[in-house]
Amino acid sequence: MNKEELCEKIRKIYPGIGRCGIDLNVNYDDKINQWCVSLIRDGKELKTYLETGDAELCIDDKQCLSLGIEITQLKDSIDRMPEY
Repeated sequence: MNKEELCEKIRKIYPGIGRCGIDLNVNYDDKINQWCVSLIRDGKELKTYLETGDAELCIDDKQCLSLGIEITQLKDSIDRMPEY
């Protein structure tokens, strides 16, 4: 699994999020062995971290519940942030 696959999977589940590398960034954090997902909108950025196993299960179309919950919370949080 690589960051492009995970990014595209997130976009498939949430097509309104945007484009990989612009509104959505995905990178693997070697220090904590988790995927960092950043959502950027209107100059605001929020991050969440996904367990490697949860991300792999979703990529393999086995179970996307954990990933879905994390991304939904991230999206809802950035939508509630005040405008600057």
